[in-house]
Amino acid sequence: MATDIRNADWKTAPTRHVEAAGTRFAYRRLGPDVGMPVVLLNHWGANLDNFDPRIVEGLAADRPIYAFDYRGIGTSGGTAPLSVAEMANDSIAAIGALGLKSVDLIGFSLGGFVAQQILFDAPDLVRRAILAGTGPAGGTGIERVGPVSWPLIVKGLFTFRDPKFYLFFTSSSNGRQAAKAFLARLKERTRDRDKPVSLKAFLRQLRAIQAWGRQAPQKLDAIRTPVLVANGDHDIMVPSENSADLARRVRGAELVLYPDAGHGGIFQFHDAFLTKAKAFLDA
Repeated sequence: MATDIRNADWKTAPTRHVEAAGTRFAYRRLGPDVGMPVVLLNHWGANLDNFDPRIVEGLAADRPIYAFDYRGIGTSGGTAPLSVAEMANDSIAAIGALGLKSVDLIGFSLGGFVAQQILFDAPDLVRRAILAGTGPAGGTGIERVGPVSWPLIVKGLFTFRDPKFYLFFTSSSNGRQAAKAFLARLKERTRDRDKPVSLKAFLRQLRAIQAWGRQAPQKLDAIRTPVLVANGDHDIMVPSENSADLARRVRGAELVLYPDAGHGGIFQFHDAFLTKAKAFLDA
């Protein structure tokens, strides 16, 4: 188990590695040695530098937090998988390699797909799960994330902005202000930054997302793990109706939709999300 680093912040948390499933996985850890560990699973094209520092640091105030790079992402070894199921297998293996017997999961976007699969494949591993900006297998519009995203990715290139400025937030004044603040937080770390995600890995992850969108629906009513679903009410990447669908199909699930917020609703309302998430995980 890693040493107690509760006094560190996310921008200085060291990058570590663990061997699992024949691969060397990169991860960062923050928080005390005691408490229920929380594992963070990230979005399409994201590395360790894409986790919101305010959310990670807030959660780490009283519990250990672990964030991973998927296979083929950042300084993790191997080639990015072409299926969510493979990413889930890798995540289960990496969690086990760290000696963690029971964890809470927070999965954002693609990470929410992975978290759902883990709930089916290793239900005894997960105590509670938060599914944010995400949707179920076969969910509405998920297979179209590429056609929806590419024009805004190109727009980002032409306007010299991170595509998340357009993809994760609404075009309102509040949305634009939140986008700028979020992207500034992601730049707080200036040393030991993660290796950029390659175009190959980016495209392979897109294929995995599209396959999830075309996949047959899963029996979400079989999940017994307590689940909190969160999103913005104007998500264009994983349409917000998928969050309502998840909450309806998972027994006892809670739903939070943030107003005038997009895919990155939990980042726009990070303080409110942090309060809700901690209350849910502490229940």
